[in-house]
Amino acid sequence: MNTRRHFIATVAASAAASSPIGALAAESKAAPKNSTSLSGRNGPEFGSVNAVIQKLKGGPDLPLSFLHRDHHDLAAWKAKGRAKMLELLQYAPAKCDPNAEVVSRKDCGDYIREEVRFNTTPVFRVPATVLIPKNAKLPAPAVVALHSHGGYYMWGREREVETSEAIHPTLKEMRERGYGGKAYGIELVRRGYVVIAIDMFYWGERRMVLDDDPPEWKARSLTLSDEDVKAYHTRCNRDEEFMARTLYCAGVSWAGIIAWDDIRTVDYLITRPDVDPSRIACVGQSVGGLRSSYLAALDDRIKAAVVSSWMCSFPNQLAAHIRGIGFTKIIPGMYHHMDHPDIASLAMPKPLMVINGSQDRLFELAGVHAAHEKIAQCYAKAGVPEHFKSIIEDAPHQFNAERQADAWAWFEKWV
Repeated sequence: MNTRRHFIATVAASAAASSPIGALAAESKAAPKNSTSLSGRNGPEFGSVNAVIQKLKGGPDLPLSFLHRDHHDLAAWKAKGRAKMLELLQYAPAKCDPNAEVVSRKDCGDYIREEVRFNTTPVFRVPATVLIPKNAKLPAPAVVALHSHGGYYMWGREREVETSEAIHPTLKEMRERGYGGKAYGIELVRRGYVVIAIDMFYWGERRMVLDDDPPEWKARSLTLSDEDVKAYHTRCNRDEEFMARTLYCAGVSWAGIIAWDDIRTVDYLITRPDVDPSRIACVGQSVGGLRSSYLAALDDRIKAAVVSSWMCSFPNQLAAHIRGIGFTKIIPGMYHHMDHPDIASLAMPKPLMVINGSQDRLFELAGVHAAHEKIAQCYAKAGVPEHFKSIIEDAPHQFNAERQADAWAWFEKWV
């Protein structure tokens, strides 16, 4: 075992050093302080090719931005914007019966925890955890909790909700670093919300398992050493590019799979008699924030949303921070029509809170401010400026306890 672990640790260290995705997940501190590029390179991110790339990207006069002079009617603009986004996701799965099954149910004192399986498409059967408040009047409002990327693949929804009484130390460390030490789904169910969290494709129970993986990896054993977990995550980081190429060759986008799984989660949620279908919100951190913005943009059943640690103008990212945009977030061709703040504005007029940290190295700070300002302008043009709340705090890439309190107050006001 020690020999195997030494080998795994050696492979992991080598792969992390050579993998830009792995380096990104660790938010490498090697970059010079005067460099705006995540790679730490001097000059433009792509050197001599940079000038060409900047000419290829979408211009400032994006035709499907709500701020474009051609758009005055909110409903008509949303119809056009959603249609284009759904087209470019390159994925339109057939609608199907969720065929839901409750595989376990546990009394956790002031709430009930269910482990559920349901179909989002004829291809995907998704694992989910549902938390039901015991001291709330049912049907109750609900929150879709959308987990992050984090370069952490072994467990998915467990960072938002508990699925058992024991957690791996690395998961506890991740919560401390990114979530203020909280499984925030527990906070929400104790506030009277039904909470649902699924595993995103390639994470948790839907992670990539190979035939020759060690048994401990396959079982997700809680006795796995930190080095074993890191070695697994390094492997998954390295293979994200390969997985993305495979999906694109299969004719679908990774972003499309993610978006439709989240929409179909709402399909399942409204079948539950303990959920008030008129009072559903969504929240997410990091790529969970991206998922939250997409779900709010594409699904009118969402009544309010919180997006944490995922908002920036994509032209700014392309200039120096494209390493912060992994394959799970790419919609090819989208940014010739709309920027990311335009996509988020498709949620209008529903209430939207967006949270970013000025110390978050994954995003170009001027692009963060530009994105927040653009969303504010869109909400003002739509006549509902009070439905948008912008928070840019002096903090790193995290959804800390203070911002969670802001988010829950936002839901209390609007859901």
